[in-house]
Amino acid sequence: MTDTEHRLEVVEAKEAVRDCLARYLDLCDVPGPLQSPEQLGVLFTDDATWEGLGPEYAGKFGIARGRDEIVALVSRYLPPADHFLRNVHLLGSEQIRLDGNRASGQWIMQQLSLYATGTAEILCARLTIDFDLGRTGGRTAAHMSRFCTRRMFAAPLPAEAMFQRI
Repeated sequence: MTDTEHRLEVVEAKEAVRDCLARYLDLCDVPGPLQSPEQLGVLFTDDATWEGLGPEYAGKFGIARGRDEIVALVSRYLPPADHFLRNVHLLGSEQIRLDGNRASGQWIMQQLSLYATGTAEILCARLTIDFDLGRTGGRTAAHMSRFCTRRMFAAPLPAEAMFQRI
Protein backbone atom coordinates (compact mmCIF):
# COMPACT_ATOMS: atom_id res chain seq x y z
CA MET A 1 0.00 0.00 0.00
CA THR A 2 1.37 3.41 -0.90
CA ASP A 3 1.52 6.31 1.50
CA THR A 4 -1.22 8.02 -0.49
CA GLU A 5 -3.47 4.94 -0.30
CA HIS A 6 -2.89 4.68 3.46
CA ARG A 7 -3.69 8.36 3.96
CA LEU A 8 -6.88 7.96 1.92
CA GLU A 9 -7.92 4.99 4.11
CA VAL A 10 -7.39 7.12 7.23
CA VAL A 11 -9.48 9.95 5.80
CA GLU A 12 -12.27 7.56 4.77
CA ALA A 13 -12.28 5.80 8.15
CA LYS A 14 -12.53 9.06 10.09
CA GLU A 15 -15.28 10.28 7.77
CA ALA A 16 -17.20 7.02 8.34
CA VAL A 17 -16.94 7.54 12.10
CA ARG A 18 -18.20 11.13 11.79
CA ASP A 19 -21.05 10.05 9.50
CA CYS A 20 -22.19 7.31 11.90
CA LEU A 21 -22.22 9.58 14.95
CA ALA A 22 -23.80 12.49 13.06
CA ARG A 23 -26.55 10.19 11.80
CA TYR A 24 -27.20 8.92 15.34
CA LEU A 25 -27.49 12.43 16.79
CA ASP A 26 -29.64 13.55 13.85
CA LEU A 27 -32.05 10.70 14.57
CA CYS A 28 -32.10 11.74 18.25
CA ASP A 29 -33.07 15.35 17.44
CA VAL A 30 -36.73 16.29 17.91
CA PRO A 31 -38.34 16.97 15.55
CA GLY A 32 -36.11 14.75 13.50
CA PRO A 33 -36.07 12.33 10.61
CA LEU A 34 -36.61 9.20 12.76
CA GLN A 35 -39.34 7.14 11.15
CA SER A 36 -38.54 3.81 12.76
CA PRO A 37 -36.43 2.79 15.78
CA GLU A 38 -34.58 0.35 13.52
CA GLN A 39 -32.90 3.38 11.92
CA LEU A 40 -31.00 3.69 15.20
CA GLY A 41 -30.23 -0.02 15.48
CA VAL A 42 -28.33 -0.26 12.20
CA LEU A 43 -25.77 2.22 13.55
CA PHE A 44 -24.64 -0.25 16.25
CA THR A 45 -22.94 -3.63 16.19
CA ASP A 46 -25.04 -6.61 17.30
CA ASP A 47 -23.18 -6.81 20.64
CA ALA A 48 -22.79 -3.08 21.27
CA THR A 49 -23.15 -1.42 24.66
CA TRP A 50 -24.62 2.00 25.46
CA GLU A 51 -23.73 3.31 28.90
CA GLY A 52 -24.44 6.31 31.07
CA LEU A 53 -21.44 7.20 33.25
CA GLY A 54 -21.05 9.32 36.34
CA PRO A 55 -23.49 10.23 39.09
CA GLU A 56 -26.04 11.91 36.80
CA TYR A 57 -26.16 9.31 34.02
CA ALA A 58 -25.28 5.93 35.55
CA GLY A 59 -28.60 5.74 37.39
CA LYS A 60 -30.67 7.52 34.75
CA PHE A 61 -29.51 5.46 31.77
CA GLY A 62 -27.59 2.49 33.18
CA ILE A 63 -26.17 0.17 30.55
CA ALA A 64 -27.90 -1.35 27.56
CA ARG A 65 -26.34 -4.43 25.98
CA GLY A 66 -27.06 -5.40 22.41
CA ARG A 67 -28.76 -3.60 19.58
CA ASP A 68 -32.33 -4.30 20.79
CA GLU A 69 -31.70 -2.98 24.32
CA ILE A 70 -30.00 0.13 22.92
CA VAL A 71 -32.88 0.87 20.59
CA ALA A 72 -35.37 0.37 23.46
CA LEU A 73 -33.38 2.69 25.75
CA VAL A 74 -33.00 5.53 23.25
CA SER A 75 -36.59 5.16 22.01
CA ARG A 76 -37.92 5.94 25.51
CA TYR A 77 -36.92 9.57 24.88
CA LEU A 78 -38.03 9.99 21.25
CA PRO A 79 -41.44 10.38 19.61
CA PRO A 80 -43.96 8.99 20.04
CA ALA A 81 -42.75 9.18 23.68
CA ASP A 82 -43.85 12.39 25.35
CA HIS A 83 -40.41 13.56 26.52
CA PHE A 84 -39.03 16.27 24.21
CA LEU A 85 -40.92 18.99 22.35
CA ARG A 86 -37.65 20.10 20.75
CA ASN A 87 -34.14 18.78 21.09
CA VAL A 88 -30.92 19.39 19.16
CA HIS A 89 -27.39 18.00 19.52
CA LEU A 90 -24.16 19.82 18.62
CA LEU A 91 -20.66 18.31 18.62
CA GLY A 92 -17.21 19.73 19.18
CA SER A 93 -13.71 18.95 20.48
CA GLU A 94 -13.42 15.90 18.24
CA GLN A 95 -10.66 13.36 18.74
CA ILE A 96 -10.61 10.21 16.58
CA ARG A 97 -7.98 7.48 16.82
CA LEU A 98 -7.68 4.53 14.43
CA ASP A 99 -6.29 1.08 15.11
CA GLY A 100 -6.74 -1.33 12.22
CA ASN A 101 -10.44 -2.10 11.80
CA ARG A 102 -11.33 -0.26 15.02
CA ALA A 103 -11.72 3.40 15.86
CA SER A 104 -12.31 5.27 19.08
CA GLY A 105 -13.36 8.84 19.53
CA GLN A 106 -14.23 11.45 22.07
CA TRP A 107 -16.44 14.50 21.64
CA ILE A 108 -18.08 17.18 23.72
CA MET A 109 -21.79 17.21 22.94
CA GLN A 110 -23.99 20.19 23.63
CA GLN A 111 -27.71 19.50 23.87
CA LEU A 112 -30.47 22.09 23.87
CA SER A 113 -33.78 20.67 25.00
CA LEU A 114 -37.36 21.83 25.44
CA TYR A 115 -39.23 19.20 27.40
CA ALA A 116 -42.90 18.24 27.26
CA THR A 117 -43.14 19.61 30.82
CA GLY A 118 -42.48 23.11 29.44
CA THR A 119 -39.00 23.40 30.95
CA ALA A 120 -35.84 23.85 28.91
CA GLU A 121 -32.14 23.22 29.52
CA ILE A 122 -28.71 23.25 28.01
CA LEU A 123 -26.33 20.46 28.86
CA CYS A 124 -22.88 19.30 27.86
CA ALA A 125 -21.73 15.70 27.94
CA ARG A 126 -18.52 13.92 27.05
CA LEU A 127 -19.11 11.14 24.53
CA THR A 128 -16.56 8.34 24.34
CA ILE A 129 -17.35 5.90 21.54
CA ASP A 130 -15.71 2.82 20.02
CA PHE A 131 -16.45 1.83 16.43
CA ASP A 132 -15.95 -1.25 14.28
CA LEU A 133 -14.85 -0.39 10.75
CA GLY A 134 -15.61 -2.40 7.63
CA ARG A 135 -16.36 -2.08 3.95
CA THR A 136 -19.89 -1.80 2.60
CA GLY A 137 -20.56 -1.23 -1.08
CA GLY A 138 -16.93 -0.29 -1.70
CA ARG A 139 -16.95 2.34 1.06
CA THR A 140 -15.66 2.37 4.61
CA ALA A 141 -18.50 2.02 7.12
CA ALA A 142 -18.47 2.50 10.89
CA HIS A 143 -20.77 0.95 13.49
CA MET A 144 -20.75 1.87 17.16
CA SER A 145 -19.65 -0.96 19.44
CA ARG A 146 -19.47 1.00 22.70
CA PHE A 147 -21.19 4.32 23.41
CA CYS A 148 -20.52 6.08 26.72
CA THR A 149 -21.94 9.42 27.80
CA ARG A 150 -21.05 11.42 30.92
CA ARG A 151 -22.81 14.68 31.81
CA MET A 152 -20.37 17.53 32.37
CA PHE A 153 -22.68 20.54 32.80
CA ALA A 154 -26.37 21.38 32.79
CA ALA A 155 -28.31 24.60 33.34
CA PRO A 156 -31.94 25.64 32.90
CA LEU A 157 -32.92 27.84 29.98
CA PRO A 158 -35.96 30.07 29.67
CA ALA A 159 -38.43 27.94 27.71
CA GLU A 160 -39.58 30.91 25.65
CA ALA A 161 -36.05 31.18 24.21
CA MET A 162 -36.66 27.87 22.45
CA PHE A 163 -39.58 29.40 20.54
CA GLN A 164 -38.06 32.72 19.50
CA ARG A 165 -37.46 33.30 15.81
CA ILE A 166 -34.58 35.33 14.46
